[in-house]
Amino acid sequence: MRKIVILIFFALGTISNAQTNSQLQEHYDAFYKQMRLQGDINGLINALTHLNVLRPSQELRDTLAYVYANNNQHLQALNTIGIEKKDSDSDLAVQVKAISLKALNQPKRALEQFEVLFTRTPNPYLAYELADLKIQMGDNEGASTNIEYGIANANDEMKYAFYERQQPYEVPIKAAFIHLKGLVIYNMNKDNIDEAVATIDEALKIDPNFNLASLSKQALESRKTTPAETEE
Repeated sequence: MRKIVILIFFALGTISNAQTNSQLQEHYDAFYKQMRLQGDINGLINALTHLNVLRPSQELRDTLAYVYANNNQHLQALNTIGIEKKDSDSDLAVQVKAISLKALNQPKRALEQFEVLFTRTPNPYLAYELADLKIQMGDNEGASTNIEYGIANANDEMKYAFYERQQPYEVPIKAAFIHLKGLVIYNMNKDNIDEAVATIDEALKIDPNFNLASLSKQALESRKTTPAETEE
């Protein structure tokens, strides 16, 4: 009789736990939807974290990492899904790894992830990221390949955002590629300042308010020496 009572008690406890877990999932599902409606990022993170504990899945982890990355919490994003290159990763996971590693100044690791994205869905935006990272790493020939692809495939509606000023701004992505082309020309031959500047001028003709291109032009022109300075 005692054994039967224990079994009944255990069974009731299991049912109770299952009901509690189910109720919690329903609660955080509703909580997640409400936080999305309110645009509450911290609430979204809270809801997704609880849901991932209650019913773990790669999809939930990827979504949570994306919310972290979108909120500039890049370390938390990578702690959620890792930094390894995996063929099984969803496009969302690869995107999060790429942008978070770039933001955390890990260009080599970021480049691996952007290469995966570009292989899956090639487009000028990814080509720009690849070219920019390759220039940082000294791979100017590789960057040239991505730049030429970008110039050939960009259209007038495509814009790229820059953040070096206090107020972010956008320029036509074709101008952004031509600016990078000017930098590559200089990097491959430091005597080609005039050609590099002329190339950057092409970018400025497309968008005269392209601040980063103006800064690059000024920096290159400052490297030129006058005949008087050379004689000294």
